[in-house]
Amino acid sequence: MKGKVAKGASAGGVVLVADDYGLSPGVDRAIRSLIEGRKLTGAGCMTLFPEWAEEARLLKNLPESRDTAVGLHLTLTDFEPLSGRGPLGAGRMPDLKRLIRACYLGALDRAGLEGELDAQLQAFIDAMGRFPDYIDGHQHVHFLGPVRRWLKKRLPRLAAYQSIPWLRGAPAPSLVAGVKLRAKVSFVAFLARGFDREMRQAGYDVKGPLAGFYDWGNPGAFPAYLRELAGRRREGMVVMCHPGEADDVLRRRDRLVAAREVEFAELSHFDGWTLAVDTRLKEPPNEL
Repeated sequence: MKGKVAKGASAGGVVLVADDYGLSPGVDRAIRSLIEGRKLTGAGCMTLFPEWAEEARLLKNLPESRDTAVGLHLTLTDFEPLSGRGPLGAGRMPDLKRLIRACYLGALDRAGLEGELDAQLQAFIDAMGRFPDYIDGHQHVHFLGPVRRWLKKRLPRLAAYQSIPWLRGAPAPSLVAGVKLRAKVSFVAFLARGFDREMRQAGYDVKGPLAGFYDWGNPGAFPAYLRELAGRRREGMVVMCHPGEADDVLRRRDRLVAAREVEFAELSHFDGWTLAVDTRLKEPPNEL
């Protein structure tokens, strides 16, 4: 029996997804704890690290994960490519600024980029035994033109299994306050221009607007921001969060450390959301 495409978020519901599952054991423990407590709608997975297969097994073994959307968090920056060849060829993948420049200047290794995305998708399928429930991007790379083209190229194979993931859509600058933060969100919105319309026309369900931006350099701002955002919820709004427990692996791989612990502590006891769970029943594909 083939999988059944899930319905969208219910009226008034918020899609609350934790990014970066797979980044480090401490991040993964925190996200699993929140899933067990039914504090999250979903978790986006980074599948390019050596620990991924074991961390995927631990996630699959959680009974509550059956009611959680498990997504693919496409990663094209800062780390060694899973496939051995990334968007700029062999070697460590570029930082975000360099990646964006390469996209606009036509300096990408297109085959390397698509091969790396294929490898990350296949690693998800191999470990989870099914397609992802949704797809988004680390540092919002799914908004970039070459990734949009990859998403459209992969759609027929996803549709063949009736397992089309939903996509995380563009942000709304109106959901943030402050000149500096609004400028940052406006830049992400610039990268996402036309994304929602283009992907819906291609056949994807796109959820949004995207929220969850605050000053990560000031972790103490998160509790008040969370409560403010809960009071301004919109139907179908997707809120990203980055909970975690600090460990040596996280410190080696990412600069965002302190804020993750604050988010984890706050989300562990926060009950201000009406969450809309979006799940799918899928069979593993025979091939990508």
